[in-house]
Amino acid sequence: MPLYEHVYLARQDLSPQQVEELTAKLSGVITEAGGKITKTEYWGMKSLTYRIRKNRKAHMTLLNVDAPAAALSEVERQERINEDILRYLTIRVEAHEDGPSAMMRKSDRDDRDRGERGRGERRPRRDEAEDESASNGGED
Repeated sequence: MPLYEHVYLARQDLSPQQVEELTAKLSGVITEAGGKITKTEYWGMKSLTYRIRKNRKAHMTLLNVDAPAAALSEVERQERINEDILRYLTIRVEAHEDGPSAMMRKSDRDDRDRGERGRGERRPRRDEAEDESASNGGED
């Protein structure tokens, strides 16, 4: 069966328990259609770049799915009907990622090497360098 990554955004006024129930409902639809959920990640409440249906934040959830295309089309149909789901996106992938997704590896992004920024002394600006050379009489 094909592999998919499915992400949906739920309204901000839902509780995390209601989002879990929604995820369980969608997972049930997939399993009934002969598919299976290999991983579920709740990314939490995140700020949106722009407002979607008067919401500035949304609960985000990722589902790694191994199911036929008909199962995903049924899930998407139910998400269009459900008023609690603001947006959804389904992408077909060759293989699912092992371990946490990129959104859950935020600490990895914070720990990465940022080059020379923030370390040591900064290089003088061009106008400061010219002032120094002028004060030294043009000697470097």
